[in-house]
Amino acid sequence: MSPTSILILIAGYFALLVIISYFTGKDDSNDVFFKAKRQSPWYIVAFGMIGASLSGVTFISVPGMIGGEQFAYMQGVLGFFVGYLFILAVLIPIYYKLNVTSIYQYLEQRFGYISYKTGAFFFLLSRVTGASFRLFLVALAMQYIVFEQIGVPFWLTVVISILLIWLYTNRGGIKTIVWTDTLQTLAMLTSVGVAIYLINAKLEWSYFEFLSSSEFKAKGQIFFFDDPNAKTYFWKYFIGGFFIAIAMTGLDQDMMQKNLTCKNQKEAKKNIFSMATLLIFVNFVFLSLGALLFIYSEKFNVNIPVLDGRTRTDLLFPEIAMNQELGSALAITFIIGLIAAAYSSADSALTSLTTSFSVDFLNIENRPKDQQKPLRKKVHIAVSVLLILVVILFNMLEGNVVSNLFKFATFTYGPLLGLFAFGILTKYEIKDKYAWIVALLSIVLSFMITSLPESIIGTYKFHWEILPLNGLITFLGLLLIRKKSSSN
Repeated sequence: MSPTSILILIAGYFALLVIISYFTGKDDSNDVFFKAKRQSPWYIVAFGMIGASLSGVTFISVPGMIGGEQFAYMQGVLGFFVGYLFILAVLIPIYYKLNVTSIYQYLEQRFGYISYKTGAFFFLLSRVTGASFRLFLVALAMQYIVFEQIGVPFWLTVVISILLIWLYTNRGGIKTIVWTDTLQTLAMLTSVGVAIYLINAKLEWSYFEFLSSSEFKAKGQIFFFDDPNAKTYFWKYFIGGFFIAIAMTGLDQDMMQKNLTCKNQKEAKKNIFSMATLLIFVNFVFLSLGALLFIYSEKFNVNIPVLDGRTRTDLLFPEIAMNQELGSALAITFIIGLIAAAYSSADSALTSLTTSFSVDFLNIENRPKDQQKPLRKKVHIAVSVLLILVVILFNMLEGNVVSNLFKFATFTYGPLLGLFAFGILTKYEIKDKYAWIVALLSIVLSFMITSLPESIIGTYKFHWEILPLNGLITFLGLLLIRKKSSSN
């Protein structure tokens, strides 16, 4: 496809998002922006949350993981499912009972002002980083496919991407996101389905013939129980996946803000269970695509793309979709899926970060009514600028993007996990003014432990288990600052 054709596709897709935002943003009150007046259909929220959970990381990077660890990622997906059941049974009732706008308001009611601000701060740090990683990944692919060819620098690609997102989220906020995420999930899944069908056709396979082939079996191992030191070891992935689901969905304002737009607790639970079940199948399909991409590259001698002197398995999907003459249908659906992946993560992050900073740090709900909406709009612009700066900074990072994303998140989400676990599992009160110190020290200690030299830990490789380790350190630290008598 020519750069002009790709730009037309981008413009057309963006125009559709703007139309959706027009109808969903007619009422641009804070109640709509933050909560969608709690009128969202649960099945629409569930389907849209699949796309938000997948985002650019799954669309681009997860297929690229096949070359290094086969289907080991599915072990983590199974852990995700159990984690979502915990969210359904424990966290959803708490949030609906307290009727919160920001889920970190729970920490204020449970412990106090400092704990509340600490939890909100670590969400902001986690989500800014996570959203920026995701947007960086997709912007990198867009740069590789089209913008590099027409002389647009990477920083301008990022600015344009976030400007477009700001335009269609500026009025309707979370109400717009619920509906645009549905469209973007459909676009991503359609793109992957078309890719699997066309690549299989080129290899003269049906999908089930592909699954039963010797080539697939050589790349399709799911369970790894043999080496506890390896990062693909089952219990590392499964337990880590369980806690990642709790932390990065249940304790994340971005994901929970969508869930809290459901009409009531019962519908919110339906949403979580439906999403959790579908994600198992969807992730398997994405990994199947990854196996197909590597099989195709080996059979037709397609080199793994190199960008800025670095080998990028993340770019194997766009290389095959755009440059291997598999037909315009694959190229078109890939571009649409890629755009959807970019917007589905960044738009909700922009909205949730605006919500959290406005509610948790600026106390917008307690300000005069005539100040609330203008203040929210200023925060929305400021967060957009921040995301631009962080994405450009991440362009200097090396390594597989999904690994970097989850590695960083295991550190920054750890204090949230520890704070909420302590609040839910114990009846202790704490000396609230020390909560931020405990949270900060837990990250420092976790980093030191995971950075131990081989002379101490041997060949052991830390993976997602960093998150529960960090949460445990926070939990134990809170025990040290608990008050001598409990009041509840």
